[in-house]
Amino acid sequence: MSKLKIAVQKSGRLHEDSMKILKDVGISIENGKDQLKASAKNFPIEVFYLRNGDIPQYLRDGVVDAAIIGENILIEKGNDIAIVEKLGFSTCKVSLAVPKSTKFKSVQDLQGKRIATSYPNTVNQFLLKNKIEAQLHIINGSVEIAPNIGLADAIVDIVSSGSTLFKNNLKEVEVLLNSEAVLAVSPLISSENQKILDKLKFRFQSVLKGRQSKYILLNAPNDKIPDIIKVLPGMKSPTILPLAEVGWSSLHSVIDKNDFWEVIDELKLHGAQGILVCPIENMVI
Repeated sequence: MSKLKIAVQKSGRLHEDSMKILKDVGISIENGKDQLKASAKNFPIEVFYLRNGDIPQYLRDGVVDAAIIGENILIEKGNDIAIVEKLGFSTCKVSLAVPKSTKFKSVQDLQGKRIATSYPNTVNQFLLKNKIEAQLHIINGSVEIAPNIGLADAIVDIVSSGSTLFKNNLKEVEVLLNSEAVLAVSPLISSENQKILDKLKFRFQSVLKGRQSKYILLNAPNDKIPDIIKVLPGMKSPTILPLAEVGWSSLHSVIDKNDFWEVIDELKLHGAQGILVCPIENMVI
């Protein structure tokens, strides 16, 4: 039986988030600690643990069929690789930063300056777009130290919380791109493994939709139901069940977690009581 070969980052936050979503979609991975690959017990899949920067080439060569990878890495090293799903986790930015003491008015201040980065292709595209000529110093690792040792006037690197910039006395002045984990596919994937990938993608979509939604139950007087239905977006329409108390009903629906508090406030204004909100594990549409 054919198995889908999927690459994930060997270590770090993206590795942890990737293994979590595989677990959340019901795939049980055998212990892969200190191993190159591990198989699933209940799904036709093999997980390859690789360096993030090497994954685009493995996809290109067909060594792996798919990968959970940072979008920023694909933009830098694999812009010919197709993305089949954005996964919404492991978000970060690729940003331009300068020493806090630097007076920075616009990107034109980079003209003739030295920029240290691990993302030369991304930076060159940015400089070309803005018609700026600058000198690049390509560094793998600890890019933030470059201005402090006089190697560069600015850096371009990944920024998550910004704490690393702060510790190195740097400030973010421009965001080149926003990134998140994505599901990417090899151009050489077989038709059989494409079907397995489609099943995996469907499971991912169900989990991701569940993470973005909340299940809501509430009680309301029947004469207020039309107003409450206008507030609840739901999937199609809310479920309405009569209560033992005459003139009252229970409404069940789904809301976007980002609209949670605004929706709750409106529901209360329209007479909703006993509002109960629950997380959703999976949501199949």
